Formats: sequence, C-alpha cells, structure tokens
Amino acid sequence: MLRRHPKNPLLTRDDTRPSRPGFEVHGVFNAGAALVGKKTVLILRISERPVSRHPDALYIPRLNFASRTPRIRITTLSINDPRYDFSEPSVVWQVKLRKIVYLTSLSHLRLAWSDDGVHFQIEARPWLSPETREEAWGCEDARVTQIGKTYWVNYTAVSDLGIATALASTRTFQEPKRHGVIIAPANRDVTIFPEKIAGKYAAHHRPMPAYIGGTNIWYASSPDLLHWGDHRFVAGPRPGLWDGEKIGGGTPPIRTPKGWLSIYHGVDRKNRYSLGALLTDLKQPWKVLARSRRPLLAPTAPYERRGFVPNVCFTCGAVERNGDLWIYYGAADRVIALVNAPIRDIVQSLTKS
Repeated sequence: MLRRHPKNPLLTRDDTRPSRPGFEVHGVFNAGAALVGKKTVLILRISERPVSRHPDALYIPRLNFASRTPRIRITTLSINDPRYDFSEPSVVWQVKLRKIVYLTSLSHLRLAWSDDGVHFQIEARPWLSPETREEAWGCEDARVTQIGKTYWVNYTAVSDLGIATALASTRTFQEPKRHGVIIAPANRDVTIFPEKIAGKYAAHHRPMPAYIGGTNIWYASSPDLLHWGDHRFVAGPRPGLWDGEKIGGGTPPIRTPKGWLSIYHGVDRKNRYSLGALLTDLKQPWKVLARSRRPLLAPTAPYERRGFVPNVCFTCGAVERNGDLWIYYGAADRVIALVNAPIRDIVQSLTKS
C-alpha cells in the first residue's frame, strides 16, 4: 500500500553533527512533519552519546541539576558489572529491581528543511534541547499540529520521573515557546487534532498502565491545549494480529470525507513495529469506523530491519501533497525514511469495525 521512496533512507547520522564536543550522533529518526509555505519542515529526534574511549565502558549522558544551571553529566558504567543488564541497546536495567535506570543516549529536537519533501538540510543547532527536570533523559518524538497560524509541537519528556508529554508552540519555527508537561507519566504518543471538536481541542494519547490494562489509544479534550479531560477509550491491541501486543499514535489525525485518518504503530509478538491506519468518526473521534487488518508498512527493507533497534517502522509525522499522504518514519531507531500513497486508497483499504 505505502510506496517506499527510492532515495530511502533520506537522512542518516552522517548528515548531521553532534551538538557538543566529545559526543557522536547515533540516530536521526522519529520526526514530526509540517508544511510551512512551500517548504517541508521535519522536527528530528537526534540521539547522541559520548564517544566511547574504552570497549568495556558505557558512557551515560543525562541532565544534572546540582548547580543553578543544568549541565550534562556523564556516568560511566562497566558492561561487566553484574548489577546491570545491558541486553537492550537503548536502556540499562538494574537487575535486582528489574527497573530501567538509564537511557544510553540523550535526545534533542532539531529542524530539517526541504523544498521538495525529499532533499533536506539539517540545521546545525538544536531547536529544543533538554532543560527541565522532566527532560533530564531527553526530548523525543515530536509531533506537529497546525491550528490557525500556530504550530503546536508535543513531544516526549523523559527522566527518572517517568515518560511524560510536553508541549511547545511556534509561528515561525524560530525560538519555540515552552508550555511544560501537559500529560503526566506514564503517557506518550499524543496526536493533537488540527481543529476543535464540539468547541474543544482534541487529541489521541496512549497511557502505559503498569499493572492492569494494556497500551491502548485514548481520546481526550481540552479548553486550552494545557488541561486535558473527557478521556475515552478508542482502540487497543488485537491479539494474534500485526498489532497484537501494543499500539500507539503516529501522525496527527487528518480530516477526510469519511472520517479522521490516523496512521499508528502496532507491535507484534516478535517485537516488530509496523504501521497501519485508524479511521474515526468526524464528530466523535473516539468511535472507530475502520482499521487496517494488515499493516500498511512492515519492516522488510534492510534499513528497517537492521539498526539500533531492529525491525522498526515508527512514524510521528506526515504531510499532504496533491492528494497523497507523505509519511516520514524512523527506521530501526537509526534513520529517517519516506513512504507515500493516495489518501483515498489508504481509506479504502481499511476494514470496517
């Protein structure tokens, strides 16, 4: 259904430089996307870590608040230390507590611009870097929604306090205005609708319950984009299918004559991340009208199967071009790639609920 662009991957770590001396970029992925006039802008997740100086050492970057001005602090761990589990490339577990205690990289958000939606120039400096206590482990996975003349950018704020959703806004993509955490941990994959519904702002979000319940997509509304309520269940995993283990929001919803179209990610029993679509009611967006029975995009290309985290197709943004949906997605938590298809074809491919 979704056509991979022949120039994939569009952006890799070789296309940008680290934000600070002594660091290296090891991932450019999971980008929000928007049209600004005739240009396409991506808000990239850039993950960085200190350059390794010893094969048995892991250098962990994080924001430290011991002084008045937050600074990057490096913690050095021996990969032979039995107290820790290093089996997952992106996180470090404490064996005794079975708890994630570190991320192996620190992410910030950076802009990339294009005249044709394919060839991008990445800005040299971060657009939004970790600054607050809630962002001590990084700013990740931005999603962009234009409402009027303002672009609202929600992103994942990660720290030892948990995984939260924060919000920023801009009209020119110069200095972003921060609005702080809008949904407390543990919650991510928030996608804000581009217009009000029944007089209120609307969003899909994905709580992550620890004990009871699954990773389901929910609906919420807000009078001001800061305070959210009226939570309603939308959709959950479907055991045995491509999205049987967990699901989460991807692109902000797109209005079509048939309903709100949302591209989302699903995870199967083999931990493969694929993309599919939901169609929800225009007036009651918590009601699912149709859904992908099979994935629209599964990780089969080499750059999707091999990388920092293998077998991952994960989207945060898309733009409309002449009736087609151009979906930018992170592949294997390493690179940015592009697929597209006519919006009408995507909608027609869905199975009624």
